[in-house]
Amino acid sequence: MKLATIRTTAGTAAVRIDDDGAVELGAADLGEFLARPDWRAAAESASGARHDLIGLDYAALVPRPEKVFCVGLNYRTHILEMGRDLPEYPALFAKFARALVGAHDPVELPAGSEQVDWEAELGVVIGAEVRHATPEQAAAAIAGYTVVNDVTARDFQYRSIEWLQGKTFERSTPVGPWLVTDVVPGEISCEVDGDVVQKADTSDLVFGPADLVAYISQIITLVPGDIIATGTPGGVGHARKPARYLAAGSELVTRVEGVGELRNTLVKGA
Repeated sequence: MKLATIRTTAGTAAVRIDDDGAVELGAADLGEFLARPDWRAAAESASGARHDLIGLDYAALVPRPEKVFCVGLNYRTHILEMGRDLPEYPALFAKFARALVGAHDPVELPAGSEQVDWEAELGVVIGAEVRHATPEQAAAAIAGYTVVNDVTARDFQYRSIEWLQGKTFERSTPVGPWLVTDVVPGEISCEVDGDVVQKADTSDLVFGPADLVAYISQIITLVPGDIIATGTPGGVGHARKPARYLAAGSELVTRVEGVGELRNTLVKGA
């Protein structure tokens, strides 16, 4: 099952994506919908207004999540590429909702940065409140998966030992196009202007989705609509010699096998 948030003439709507159209679920967005205890059954039985798939305008998957957690250095290949040892615990940082855009929206280049990089990531979406989760409870709290690109201003990121300032520029992080339930994500890849710059399998994750949910739930309660970006594999532009960065007009395509695809054009930010 695929669930999304789309823009309509009246605002936004949570929808189920079928082969022949999108069906409204009776909520303004997917975050609101996932807060229902019976969201899965409600999604399966929904019969609301229908929209043609052609020209469907995807908003950020969860426009106003309570929390967006991100994980640094979580693919073995990327860790080795950056010259680091495998971590004992996840490296966590956060984003804010204003950073998020839809699957086909323009991505704004952070103003003042000359080192804007790509980071293809598997996104995990929480579907049930969870705190101090066991591995089994953590897995059960996952509503499904989505695609994220953690577009990063490296020069801002490395101004200090804390990464947040390079990670949460407004309108910089595409998420979507939909949430997919009951799937095992496969290959993850990123293209820049037609060049494949990242390709790996999500099995290369050091800390898998349930591991991350269990760990983060020790720190804070995770609630429906929260997003976890699980980290990026090797191939980022900053690690290349010479380094390669995004520019206005760059075409960014991010894919996770079995989940979906983002297609975004980079534009100058305000």
